[in-house]
Amino acid sequence: MLFNSPSFIVFFLAVFCLYWFVRRRTLQNVILLIAGYFFYGMWSWKFLLLLLFSTLLDFFLAQLVDSAKEPRQRKQFVAISAVINLGLLGFFKYSGFFVTQAAELLTKLGFEPHVTVLKVVLPIGISFYTFQSLGYVIDVYRKKLPAERNLLNYALFVAFFPQLVAGPIERAGNLLMQVKADRTWSTPALESGLTLMVWGLFKKIVIADSLSPYVDAVYTNPAAFSSGALLTATVFFAFQIYCDFSGYTDVARGVARTLGFNLMKNFDFPYFSHTPVEFWRRWHISLSQWFQDYLYYPLAMRAMRRGGWGSKYRAHLISMALIGLWHGANWTFLVFGLYWGVVIALYLYVSERIAEGEPDSALARVGRLTAPISVALMFVIVCVGWMLFRAKSMTDFWTVLAGFFGPLGSIELHRLDVANVAVLWSLAIGLWLAELIYRNWPRASDIAVGGPWRQLAWRAALGCVIVTTYTVALQGKVQPFIYFQF
Repeated sequence: MLFNSPSFIVFFLAVFCLYWFVRRRTLQNVILLIAGYFFYGMWSWKFLLLLLFSTLLDFFLAQLVDSAKEPRQRKQFVAISAVINLGLLGFFKYSGFFVTQAAELLTKLGFEPHVTVLKVVLPIGISFYTFQSLGYVIDVYRKKLPAERNLLNYALFVAFFPQLVAGPIERAGNLLMQVKADRTWSTPALESGLTLMVWGLFKKIVIADSLSPYVDAVYTNPAAFSSGALLTATVFFAFQIYCDFSGYTDVARGVARTLGFNLMKNFDFPYFSHTPVEFWRRWHISLSQWFQDYLYYPLAMRAMRRGGWGSKYRAHLISMALIGLWHGANWTFLVFGLYWGVVIALYLYVSERIAEGEPDSALARVGRLTAPISVALMFVIVCVGWMLFRAKSMTDFWTVLAGFFGPLGSIELHRLDVANVAVLWSLAIGLWLAELIYRNWPRASDIAVGGPWRQLAWRAALGCVIVTTYTVALQGKVQPFIYFQF
């Protein structure tokens, strides 16, 4: 069941009406839990059993962690949770890849392996709810919160349907606490939630899905396209993946807000970042913070205790490599993570040299790049990363990269049988300008007419977004969200 499908609208309205009709928190939680299992079961009822197993496993292990007296016992229970959760994730996500790679290596060494590779279907959302559940056990171990004793509350924390299959990856300190608290009706929350839903669907249906045919056409056979087509497709993919994933998050946060919940922000205008570190503080925030809190900080602290040059740089490199692998079993994802690890390490190294050097040195002058130049430079760095992310193989990546510096194929922009390229560029640039205005809304509101006129203008703009989204949605088939494959 996709957010951008008619069936979800019917499902949401039914849940919304029943949820606010009962008013009692326990009954509301029961309704939301049933809704979560139904929502997930629509994808596959068999994998619903896996979700239930993960829920029960960490529910009881967290209680054992909380009640254990010996530090060694506490560590053992956390280790059990990590091994089982990550083992299941690894099996479903990486088993076929590693078997295939091992078979290819043996073949190159002269052997003739007869390997049968199982076609393992990836359970939707497993990367998200596994990290959310494992993070809860670790937080209990760190004594950030007590273990939850109410199975209904914990099960809803894991299976809250707005963010179940593609995040944001919530912390128990935020979502579980809201599950245990009473929710009251709020008209402003309803209005802002519906606005978020509409904006998220607009980004997905109107922008991301419109850019998708062009990107797919070029990246399916990059050697056939000219440098202009390759460059355009790469920039379009940057906007496609942003509108697709942040659009999902907006809808998830909007749905949750109409039900009295506040989910964390997962995107914060990432393409306005000035540095690599800032970009990952603004892009997929819940995943970045998860790796930062549960992997990077422990690695960095351990490395710094041991000493040695570059300890924190190695921690960044390892963390980013694992973020890349989190996205899937492909060499391009691993290199994507390593690329960002190197970029961040280099940025930190140069920043430290600038801080230590003379104010008028060459490095210091480079470090004082004006804001527009640094934002533009970061966008280029980001697009190189997206080339790795989108390419089907490292060979395709090198083909695209080489194509930027000279003509490859003969297919130009105007020969692509897709939507008008100028319209697509207008959509991408229009989104960028809209977010620029919204990001600086306090300053923009000083220029705008205040009072009821401003509200009328806002509602008129929202109405145009709704009509445009509905019109475009009727013209094409429902497209899945990109991050469902992760």
